[in-house]
Amino acid sequence: MSSGSSIAKPILPGATIGIFGGGQLGRMTAMAARGMGYRSMVLDPDPACPARFVVDGCIEAGWDDSREAANLARGCDVVTLEIEQISPASMEAAASYAPVRPGGAMLAVIQDRIEQKDWLRRNGFPVGEYRAVRSLDELRDAVTALGGRCFCKSATGGYDGRGQGKVGFVAGASIEDEVRGAWESLGERAGLVEKAVELEREISVLVARAPNGEVKVYPPALNHHENQILEWSVIPAPVSDITEREARKLAEEIADTFGLEGILAVEMFCTKSGELLINELAPRPHNSYHASERGCVTSQFEQLVRAVCDLPLGSVDVVQPAAIVNLLGDLWIEADGSMREPRFDAALAITGVRLHLYEKHKPRKGRKMGHLSAVGTSAEEAITLVKRAKELL
Repeated sequence: MSSGSSIAKPILPGATIGIFGGGQLGRMTAMAARGMGYRSMVLDPDPACPARFVVDGCIEAGWDDSREAANLARGCDVVTLEIEQISPASMEAAASYAPVRPGGAMLAVIQDRIEQKDWLRRNGFPVGEYRAVRSLDELRDAVTALGGRCFCKSATGGYDGRGQGKVGFVAGASIEDEVRGAWESLGERAGLVEKAVELEREISVLVARAPNGEVKVYPPALNHHENQILEWSVIPAPVSDITEREARKLAEEIADTFGLEGILAVEMFCTKSGELLINELAPRPHNSYHASERGCVTSQFEQLVRAVCDLPLGSVDVVQPAAIVNLLGDLWIEADGSMREPRFDAALAITGVRLHLYEKHKPRKGRKMGHLSAVGTSAEEAITLVKRAKELL
């Protein structure tokens, strides 16, 4: 499924990297590229996207605007992405003018959660029980077949808890009411119903693969979510050597099967019975690896630049344990709806803590505005420090 040619040449500093998406991930990728001597351009529908302030050019256009996608690629030596919503037509249009890494065939699989899960199962990767649904009746039948406690996710779009619902988690609740609520949360369109697993912990593994076939797999990150939004993450995850080896092996096998060119985050469930199950794939920088900027020899953003430019990949060794905690727009909003500034000075008084803001306007509940990072002598210490800093905000 590789999108690149069999013979690729390194794209050296001085070249221009195009990025589909100008959110915080595009912003941080562009900052890493700039540090390595590359120029960058982004395409994003938001004229005030976070990347706009750090790139050489910004094309204001939608993800389905194939003409502007071609214009982006025409001025670039390689194109990558920081968001999955790019239309197939835009990917194809860009590929006419520059290598697009990761490629359109891989993105088409990952964009649709049903196709993504089917692809994983077809290729022998471990996944939990699930059913694809396209109507209220199918959703109702799927919940029954899967035992009553389920997570429901829209097939396309949706992230950070959007387009998701749950059934069977509230004691005494009407299952029929919950099923109807879940169908509404899917936007009354196709989705995925997944059986709830007995969860020990959630981890993710980031893998980088260059067009020349070189692969580097980061140590797992341990993740904690609140309301389906990542609350905090730490590298390295405090898991057994056996679990780490298995998780890294799965991520590498998925990357090789896809013929990945770029980076891929593989979200996994560690069950109480000792299984590792693949949850979701993200062919881009990932929130759970922001800590790689502090904890690893090579950050995920530099690694993405290296991978898509077919440079030697950087070391993924952990220099020191590092943790991040997300800063949502809720921090800026008082109970009465008025706005306030968080006490960043107080948070930064904690030794080892750094502040990362994305220059987003108009804070709103659930919107990721930035993150705090911290390092420590252990994963536990890094988590403790970054959580204490957030409390001081």
